[in-house]
Amino acid sequence: MTPLEMPAREIARQVQSGALSAVAVVETHLARIAAANPTLNAYTEVTATRALAKARDIDARRMRGEKLGALAGVPFAVKNLFDIAGLPTRAGSKINRDLPPAETDGALVARMDAADAVLLGALNMGEYAYDFTGENVHDGASRNPHDTSRMTGGSSGGSGGAVAGGMATIALGSDTNGSIRVPASFCGLFGLKPTFGRLSRHGSFPFVGAFDHLGPLARSAGDLALAYDAMQGPDANDRACAQRSLEATLPTLESGIGGLRVASLGGYFGAGGEAIVYEAVRRCAEALGTKQTVEMPQVHRARAAAFVITNVEGGQLHLERLRKRAADFDPATRDRLIAGNLVPGAWYMQAQRVRSWFQGEVAKLFEKFDLLLAPATPCAAPALGQQTFTLNGQEMLLRPNIGVYTQPISFVGLPVVAVPLHGLGPLPVAVQIIAAPWREDLALRAAHFLETAGVVRAPVAL
Repeated sequence: MTPLEMPAREIARQVQSGALSAVAVVETHLARIAAANPTLNAYTEVTATRALAKARDIDARRMRGEKLGALAGVPFAVKNLFDIAGLPTRAGSKINRDLPPAETDGALVARMDAADAVLLGALNMGEYAYDFTGENVHDGASRNPHDTSRMTGGSSGGSGGAVAGGMATIALGSDTNGSIRVPASFCGLFGLKPTFGRLSRHGSFPFVGAFDHLGPLARSAGDLALAYDAMQGPDANDRACAQRSLEATLPTLESGIGGLRVASLGGYFGAGGEAIVYEAVRRCAEALGTKQTVEMPQVHRARAAAFVITNVEGGQLHLERLRKRAADFDPATRDRLIAGNLVPGAWYMQAQRVRSWFQGEVAKLFEKFDLLLAPATPCAAPALGQQTFTLNGQEMLLRPNIGVYTQPISFVGLPVVAVPLHGLGPLPVAVQIIAAPWREDLALRAAHFLETAGVVRAPVAL
């Protein structure tokens, strides 16, 4: 197995032991980026000089007998809304390229670096994270490594493309309404959207303060847990970040599923999409030993409220940019942000009331169950440029509706692990494993169990 296919834990183990040098790992990945990125378009900036300097430092410290971090030599990259010292944080936009370079790394980039992971660069994304497709009018579309004529999903499209294409072992993305879970589904990867407030957002460009989450994409549940544990902890610089110390998930990852109460979500989540996504849920449910199906109440109202809050908060965030540089936006982003500024305040207040009510109703489900299963997307990756698709038997606009199953979950901040199934059709799809707040450990345990059982996997598309 080459470093391009190795799990992060194996890379770290070999670098720590000296069986593999960090420089060799980085050089292998830089060569892969040089060969594949012109087609996949996942990276918008490659930080080769920084990566090689970090790798040399890791190897030198090992030679001196110093203890290395848990992610020693593991190559990672970040969606270009994370601050990287020395680069402007473009957030997928044309406008942000005029910003001065970031003076320091964002909080999660710094925590990965402190664990001796090696940053390879910044990744393509939908403009200002308002996107589910992975297409970008300024940088071009990121392309799906499993079929380059298909979407990666968004808005963390470059994050999905880089990991699935063997150009990074781990990538960080953001998820406001589904932007980690949608690329995980379309690119066939594992993705973790933690509980709202779990991981610091300091040093990242925002979209919707009420819903923004940051988290990792990887090719195994173990690699998600490794990165997630390295990034946990309070941060006074992010007011939404919970004052919770490290709650490590790696020690219990292999504890199995004994005692876990699992059900599939039916009703809203059990209809409307393609047959392949329900077959994926059925296979995961069978492997987890459950035939139970439950329903969340009024999910369509929750999603409508999520749309309102997203439009209003996103529109307000960009109001001055819309006034001064409207022509520099992607029209598809601009028009929705303008619309958000025209939504009556009473609608926003009612949407927040719906959110509080829905949060209480969902909490009741977790009195009976530990984990809930649902499709991540209603279909496999659509073709690049595709504008519409069939949902609930009707032709619908694709861009705002790919997140039909992810949006209601992030609306109430629940932790989710997306797990990929390959072989059900020409392209992969993912299933959401949803847990109660702060129980990422349970979702990761179930994901690892499914991976060990051979139900889910994330091969590199080389």
